[in-house]
Amino acid sequence: MTRNDPYAQFNFLIELDGLTVAGFTEVGGLDTESDVIEYRNGNDEATMRKLPGLRSYSNITLKRGYTENLELWGWRKTTEDGETERRDGVIILLDEARQPVLRWIFRSGWISKYEGAALNSTTNEAAIESIEIAHEGIVMEA
Repeated sequence: MTRNDPYAQFNFLIELDGLTVAGFTEVGGLDTESDVIEYRNGNDEATMRKLPGLRSYSNITLKRGYTENLELWGWRKTTEDGETERRDGVIILLDEARQPVLRWIFRSGWISKYEGAALNSTTNEAAIESIEIAHEGIVMEA
């Protein structure tokens, strides 16, 4: 019998506009949902039908340790300067052999929130920056 183990969650890559961006420690917000529209015809039994409405997508959250690379801050600054730069991207889950197995492809993303590190002189943890990417759709591919 062949085992079908789940993939580990710690092997992943991020691509923005086709370029691999390394060093992220956490990804979240790979969600999609549809509003529910309740509807009933006058001649239906006393039961509501449930129809799919508008789709919505959560913001994607990315976290990584601070380095001298200011690319994420520069991308966020385009929105602050009124010239929002939209990028397509892919979150790629890798198997134990570091081969791609799943992809979440988002389109027209831009940084809606940038969060700097919480600095604390009593710990020895890495300084982490966090961004939220608002986007207009996500698709999962195997």
